[in-house]
Amino acid sequence: MSRSKLSAIERRLFPPVVASQASRRGLFRDNAPFDYGWMPTGGPHEIFYEQCGKRDGKPCIILHGGPGGAINPTMRRFFDPDRWRMVLFDQRGCGRSRPNASLDDNTTWSLIEDIERLRIHLGVEKWAVFGGSWGSTLALAYAIKHPERVESLILRGVFLLTERELRWFYQEGASMLFPDAWESFCAPIPEDERGDMIGAYHRRLTDPDRRVQAQAASAWSQWEGDTISIRGPEARPSKFNEVDFAIAFARIECHFFANRGFFAEDGWLLKNIAAIRGIPGWIVQGRFDVVTPMDAAWRLCNAWPEARFEVVWDAGHASTEPGVIDALVRATDQAYSVA
Repeated sequence: MSRSKLSAIERRLFPPVVASQASRRGLFRDNAPFDYGWMPTGGPHEIFYEQCGKRDGKPCIILHGGPGGAINPTMRRFFDPDRWRMVLFDQRGCGRSRPNASLDDNTTWSLIEDIERLRIHLGVEKWAVFGGSWGSTLALAYAIKHPERVESLILRGVFLLTERELRWFYQEGASMLFPDAWESFCAPIPEDERGDMIGAYHRRLTDPDRRVQAQAASAWSQWEGDTISIRGPEARPSKFNEVDFAIAFARIECHFFANRGFFAEDGWLLKNIAAIRGIPGWIVQGRFDVVTPMDAAWRLCNAWPEARFEVVWDAGHASTEPGVIDALVRATDQAYSVA
């Protein structure tokens, strides 16, 4: 096919072929935080944050997934610690933020306020924003609301939090690829409630009985863990097996999804994408991502043609798959040069 016949998105894809294992880049070295603390929000939540890398380096904020996940040391290693000042924080109810697993005043918009509050607290004028999965959703929403504070966007496993995506993963779609794992996911839910799996799980995850919450949280977390990587269940994050983590993760994630991300309308992110058209962007997507299928990244690239788009042909959803690591490390290196 001639170059002239390629689509606009195909011309922006990089690289055009699967990189060899030998040529792929790995994570940067581990680096301990040089600062950490808890930031008050003016309400019931206190947000745990940490800073890593170079104190006077180029600032970036790293947004974890879920909603309901937490930061971890691997997330620091996508950025060169000799050049970047990395800021990470546990979102409301997650990780070391307090109180744990709380749904009170926990919405997309309150998290965006927390990002701005943290930016001001740390004296940052503008920063690169990095996020994968739900982190990509939050990164896009933050950039739409505060484009003047975003120097660049680096996204992985794009999730637009639309009704279509939620139905794919929690109702019908992914279930056809993983019928064995889906059967386990359905097991805690009576047959007459399975027409709305998110609603059925939401009732159990907000039940006052912690035992009911724990049973539902275990099944909810296992479903995501079983589908996260082409490497199979062994790639499931070990934290999913910890009761406290699983409850916080499942409660908060289901809370956001039952409320459709707290967006005013379905497809809100793409309908407001004009706000970020001038922001440099990098998008990395696993071709065989079942959790957040490539369709969302494709639609985002059509709406945001300035972004560079890389499809990793031998990867699923996990950020730790070799091809995804390679693509993200190259993206953060390129983002460092943005003026």
